[in-house]
Amino acid sequence: MEIQGELIVIGKTETIGAKGFKKRLVVIKTDEQYPQNIPVEFTQDKTGMIDLFEVGEFVKININIRGSEWQGKYYANIQGWNITKGEKEKSAESFMPDRQATRVELQDDGLPF
Repeated sequence: MEIQGELIVIGKTETIGAKGFKKRLVVIKTDEQYPQNIPVEFTQDKTGMIDLFEVGEFVKININIRGSEWQGKYYANIQGWNITKGEKEKSAESFMPDRQATRVELQDDGLPF
């Protein structure tokens, strides 16, 4: 799966535990009618990919959705495995022609059809 949007948060790389597990969080804001702020976590060697990007850039992130259960509660995590520069798509409104330009005047020419 993939999501696209503007990078609004780039977190610092965190190292967890004695084995040195690394993770890094980014948040992107989707470009749709009702924008969503979506946190995506990169782990281990994937954390370095984010160094090539800055807040404000439009990106495309390939993701996997992970789920887990702990003590009867269920959790979901969005894990990124690739990030590239994206292109902001044109909104549907930009493809709508000017309504006045498409107005057609009907004329009564006496024909039954």
